[in-house]
Amino acid sequence: MKAHLVMMKVCIMCGGEGTRLRPLTFERPKPCIPIVNRPSIEHLVAHLSTMGFNEIVITLGYLGSSIEEALGDGSLFGVDITYVREEVKMGTAGSVKNAQEYLDGSPFLVVGGDHVTDLNVLEFYREHRRSDGIVSIGLISIDDPSEYGIAEIDANYDILRFKEKPGPGEIFSNLASTGMYVCDPEIFDYIPPGIKFDFAKDLFPGLMENGASLKGWLARGNWTDVGSPSSLRAAERWILQRLSVTNISGNLSMKGAQILGPVLLGDSISLGNNAKVIGPVSIGSGTIIEENALIGPYTSIGDDCAIKANAKIFSSSLYDRIMVGPNSTVSGSIIDNDTVIRECCSIENDTVIGPRTMLQRGVVIHSKTRLWPEVIVPEGTVVKEHVLNDRFDSRCEGS
Repeated sequence: MKAHLVMMKVCIMCGGEGTRLRPLTFERPKPCIPIVNRPSIEHLVAHLSTMGFNEIVITLGYLGSSIEEALGDGSLFGVDITYVREEVKMGTAGSVKNAQEYLDGSPFLVVGGDHVTDLNVLEFYREHRRSDGIVSIGLISIDDPSEYGIAEIDANYDILRFKEKPGPGEIFSNLASTGMYVCDPEIFDYIPPGIKFDFAKDLFPGLMENGASLKGWLARGNWTDVGSPSSLRAAERWILQRLSVTNISGNLSMKGAQILGPVLLGDSISLGNNAKVIGPVSIGSGTIIEENALIGPYTSIGDDCAIKANAKIFSSSLYDRIMVGPNSTVSGSIIDNDTVIRECCSIENDTVIGPRTMLQRGVVIHSKTRLWPEVIVPEGTVVKEHVLNDRFDSRCEGS
């Protein structure tokens, strides 16, 4: 008897502009923001592949070609990827409807391209197949669900109520929708073609009004939709926590330095005298860390960076070709490509600095501040609010 190979399908929605993560998304789509020196969608596709989802359909919108470049045909991940372009914004359900020809025929998983997770989505898929629901919604308990859709379920996991972005007095549950769904192909009958249509706002209320069975699945593990810089940092922390050994990919030059693993090191890295790297940390190829520099846990540094003498980096994400000057400190921040930080600067926690920015000597950046691309901050400035650049859109709310 021949084994029957089940081709499990997943649709990854990658249409949004990622305005809430600006300035990181002016030049890349949200799924291509680096996490531990890889586009975040690579972590997602690798996880889905491990779970057995081997047919992947990706809906593309904003800067979609960057996603195609990152993933190719999927063969590096052991999956087959089909790309479907979205010419106008169709909403979440509308974008999936737009890919109907590739998803019809069997139940399929839907996830967001900005999701970073280790949830057991294979268990989720199997639970749905055993149920009588037309859709199953992945639910996770979170402290403040006001920015999500929330659901009330009973002991049979039937969804009794669903409310998108509840206000005070409407938060009847802290079970938030992860935006991960398993759908029967019959849902396409309920999604009108050619108009903007969302799962949470339009499809789910319509299905419940029609008496269709919606099921909840209680997720256990890590999940985020990287909607904010702090959630991006949390996602990177989870992935760095998975490092178990120190791995050196190439040449390492060190003299009197100390590495306390686990640390992931690229090629041609140099560590100066008395430099200290305390894992879990990832450092890209060609990066030079000078004497007495301290790289603290939960830090990721990209390729060709220069960390100067006596600099300190704690729990931060530095992308590629960044210079951190002597005696400067970076704490809990995200710094985009080609930024230069001169000596004696202090970057406080939850700061986001856009690409090609220049901080002159002695600059202090207050926490929760964002600097737009190509900003030049004069010597000795104390930055207490966002610093924009008229050449780039100023909005940082929305999708």
